[in-house]
Amino acid sequence: MLSNYLPVLIFVIIALVMGGAVIGLGFILGPRRYDSEKLSAYECGFEAFEDSRMKFDVRYYLVAILFIIFDLEIAFLFPWAIVLKQIGLFGFAAMAIFLGVLVIGFIYEWKKGALEWE
Repeated sequence: MLSNYLPVLIFVIIALVMGGAVIGLGFILGPRRYDSEKLSAYECGFEAFEDSRMKFDVRYYLVAILFIIFDLEIAFLFPWAIVLKQIGLFGFAAMAIFLGVLVIGFIYEWKKGALEWE
C-alpha cells in the first residue's frame, strides 16, 4: 500500500530540492544594489502616513470569519452531496452538526453587525 505513494514522495522531494536550489541561486547570484527608494516603505503608491501597528476595526475580522464560514460550507457540501447515498444516516447527521456549527457562527456575525455596511 505504501509503495503506491513512493512516486509521489519522490516527486515532492525533487520539487523541494529544485525549488530550494532556485531560491538559493537567487540569493547567491542576485544583485546587491540597495538604495533609499528601494528600502522605503511602500503603501499603494503613497508614503506611509500612520503607524503600521494600528488597531483594526473588529468588523474586519468578522467579515473574514464570515468568508471562512461560507467557504468551508461550500467546500464540504459538494463532496458530501455526491456520496450522500453511500454514507447514509451517519453522514447526514455529521453534516447536520457541521452546518449547525456554521449557522451558530453566522448568527454570531449577524448579531455583531458584520452584515451591516456603512
